[in-house]
This record gives sequence, C-alpha cells and structure tokens, in this order.
Amino acid sequence: MSDFVAAEDTVCSGADTEPLSRSHLRRTRWRQAVMLGGALVLATGFGFVYVSSPARSARSDSALVEKALKERLPRTQVTSVDCSKLPGVCEVVAGQTLFYTDHAARYLIIGRVYDMETRSDLTAARLLEMNPDLLLGSAAKVEGDAPEAPGAARPEPVSSVDLSALLPKGGIAWGPQSGARVTVFSDFQCSYCQKLHGELKALGVRVDERPISVLGTRKLSDAVYCASDPAAAVAAAYSGSVPSGARRQGCDAGDLDANEAFARRNGFTGTPVLVRADGGVLVGYRPAAQIATWLKDGSRTAALAARASAEGGQ
Repeated sequence: MSDFVAAEDTVCSGADTEPLSRSHLRRTRWRQAVMLGGALVLATGFGFVYVSSPARSARSDSALVEKALKERLPRTQVTSVDCSKLPGVCEVVAGQTLFYTDHAARYLIIGRVYDMETRSDLTAARLLEMNPDLLLGSAAKVEGDAPEAPGAARPEPVSSVDLSALLPKGGIAWGPQSGARVTVFSDFQCSYCQKLHGELKALGVRVDERPISVLGTRKLSDAVYCASDPAAAVAAAYSGSVPSGARRQGCDAGDLDANEAFARRNGFTGTPVLVRADGGVLVGYRPAAQIATWLKDGSRTAALAARASAEGGQ
C-alpha cells in the first residue's frame, strides 16, 4: 500500500511530517517576494531592474515540491508536480491519482477543487484528461466528498444493460429519425462528451441524450432539459452557451433523477457512456468510425438473436 493511500484515513494536515529546512524556506520566501513584487530594483550608481519569470519560478517550485514529496512519501510514485495552475497550491499526479499540496510540501490536500467563478470542477476535469476511459482515481471521486477507504471496491461499468429499466422521461432526443439509435449518458461540461456530440452528429444517428451530473452540472442539465427546444439547447450547451429564455410549460427537471439512478446502478461513474439498442455498453469517447462499427456489431447480434428465436419457435 502506498504512503498516499495509507494517508487517506487522515485529515491530511501534515502533522506527522517534518518542516522543510530553513534554507529551503528562505529560498521559497525569496521567490514569492520576487513574484509578488514583480521586480527587484538594485539601487546602484547605474541601476538595473531584474524581473523574475513566473513560469520559471513555478517550474522551480514544482521541482522542489516533487523532491520533498519523494522524501516524505517514498512509496508513492509521483508522476508529475505542477505549481503553475492554482495560486498557492501544487497539483500532484501519482499514476491515476490526483491530489494537491502547498508550495512547502507540508500539507496534503485530498478532494476536489472548484472554480466558483466559472462554476466548474477543476479536479474532475483534470481526471478526465488523465484518463479518457473515465476510471477515476481514488483520491478524488465524482460522488461523495470523502476519500475512499483503502481497499474499498468501486463499481465497474457493466458490459450490457437493460434499457427497458430506464424511464422514458429524462431523455433529450436529437438527430434524424431514420438513423441508428444510441443512448448517451453525458455531462455538458465534459470535453469528451462535446467531442462525442460532434462524432454522433456526423454519423447521423438518433441520440437519446441522458444528462447526468458528473462534474457538478445539474443546474445546467436542468436548463437544457427544460428549454423550449431541448435538442437545440444540447448543441448550445456543448458550444459553451447556457440556455436562456422561457422553460417548457410543465417541465419537471426531476425527471433527470432517473438518469442518475440508472447510471449509479450500472456503475457509470464518468461520461460519456454509450448504450446500443440491444443494451451493449461502450465507455468513453470514440471516433465516428469506431462507433459505426460498434453499432453494426449490435445490429448483427440482434439479427442473429432474432433468427435463432424464430427458428426455435418453429
């Protein structure tokens, strides 16, 4: 078990770690003073100005933090450290696990970081970048604020589902009526869902869009679902626009609860997830060619099953 996993049961206050050396702290404070001041002016007879590069300072901090983490968490394989993204906080990647620490590498921070101005879950978005197949890391989960206990089992997406158990309400239909049909569990702020939307549109399939809130976007899903033209609202949401205007009369955004419940029962912890008419499941973004092949495989399987059923009834 890694040091990081073993620490998941704690408050992660860093109480069990030793402070960094005085020389390192002096160097860190000096760098921060240069960054905050913007320039260090040396008053000599001719004078000159030295301007510190924020990018260079962030790289230096990242290297120092990574070195400190290797000393304090020797059994944790740190993949990368980036101190340039968030003020005062360094992002740490360890395999498929994401966590954070301060610039002195004293405090270990486990959880999700939200940007309240843009209303986006930065941690979830980063996890999706790290793992397109959406097998999210254990330190920051899409459901629940507490880290997982060591050894806790996570539900894996199933290979097939019974779509008859999914209530008709809660879906947004778009695409040509004559196209192959596919159900998509999506989040409108998921970049892979946005890419998938373009692939499905190019394929000309009939989509039953099933919004689920993986990135904390339930309000956006409500607005899209209850828009006067939900299909147009789906396209607008993927282009970065929030649907505005009057809601459909009698629309109940609570219909989306059925999508969330179905996703939880079947282990859909990330997006996108595609489901064929025969219940076959495909997790994660795929290009149009792969989706077309997958849909054809489902059609062939359904045709063979129907033929076998007909022959058995004779």
